[in-house]
Amino acid sequence: MAFEWGPLSPKAVFSILKSERRINLWEGSVRSSKTISSIIRWLVFVKAAPTNGVLVMVGKTNKTLQRNILDIIAEMVAPEDYHYNRGTGEVTLFGRKIDVIGASDERAQEKIRGATIVGCYGDEVSLWPESFFTMMLSRLSVKGSKFFGTTNPDSPYHWLKADYIDRLAELDLAVFHFTLDDNKNLDPEYVANLKKEYTGLWYKRFILGLWVLADGTVYDMWNDDIHSLSIPSVLKASGKAQFDRYFVAADYGTNNPCTFGLYGYNGGALPCYLVKEYYYDSRRSGRQKTDSEYADDYQKFVAGHRAVAHYVDPSAASFIVELGKRGINVTGANNDVLNGIRWVSTLLSKKMYFIDTSCNETKKEYAGYIWDAKAQKLGIDKPTKEHDHCVDRDRYALFTHFYRKGTKMFGFNFD
Repeated sequence: MAFEWGPLSPKAVFSILKSERRINLWEGSVRSSKTISSIIRWLVFVKAAPTNGVLVMVGKTNKTLQRNILDIIAEMVAPEDYHYNRGTGEVTLFGRKIDVIGASDERAQEKIRGATIVGCYGDEVSLWPESFFTMMLSRLSVKGSKFFGTTNPDSPYHWLKADYIDRLAELDLAVFHFTLDDNKNLDPEYVANLKKEYTGLWYKRFILGLWVLADGTVYDMWNDDIHSLSIPSVLKASGKAQFDRYFVAADYGTNNPCTFGLYGYNGGALPCYLVKEYYYDSRRSGRQKTDSEYADDYQKFVAGHRAVAHYVDPSAASFIVELGKRGINVTGANNDVLNGIRWVSTLLSKKMYFIDTSCNETKKEYAGYIWDAKAQKLGIDKPTKEHDHCVDRDRYALFTHFYRKGTKMFGFNFD
């Protein structure tokens, strides 16, 4: 398959021609052409890179690097100029061997300790541990060595923004800022739809390309008048007695509240509806329940509905074992917090997720779920650990069950 791309914008061409600093960063909104611009610059660099050291390409994981970058390169260059060996973690590009590295945690820096690196391409740099980025720069010791990287915006207190981008005048650094409207190759209808699908924090970061704080309510698009419906009325209007499919999710707690949710949908796709909730707060009730008692409650909760899947936080090992003893096949939920929140936000914004009017605990949490202001000062996006049990359950359910289907439906890729 040949790579197809329309004419580059003047900003893209400028970034390719002017990325001659020791550190070169492309930052800004999603689908803004920053990635293709950086890849072209990397291809040019590899052909003429110094030979007295190694070349590396880094992503949060090898898998995300392949999907986001390597697969594009494979389509751009001639087949004889590119080969990726997943077993050895090496790419051969224009005859040069390039090490492929995942930087998912602090241990990643050990992969490059002691290496002499002449060039590095980095994908999603803001998702790397700061220690790895610092180590990477220290290994770029050969004259003419360079770093090329891309990132989406994050908190303005994030280390990449505060310690590098904001110090542009002090460092041997070039920064190229892109917005969605800089990519003239996108279909205008797609652009318009994408702008509608992001709201609040996500719109500011991923459409406008701004480094802004996650401030206030997490689900600021939640509207009780829109998202809270009578599910029996929805079924009646569709001429159905039940949904075509059901699945269940649980956020398990002993000292903290324990909640289950029963979800229904038709035709194998969205929209999805929370049909009913179970919520038990041991502190409020004055008595803790055992795994066995919760499993009894779970079975009663799902009785009468043939669920196609059961999702539980994978950390709830003892509860998963107890359910397994009763013949319930549990899938560990995807607990990627930020991407899960973005996904639920998208479904709410697109009116693809609704909650029955009887689910009062869930509705209260959507209205009261807020970002952690103290964590923001450290450059970390995370919600407060309060009033989060039902929204966590929904995140497990919706992100685990529908995300891969949704990427095809909406064209999203959050990895």
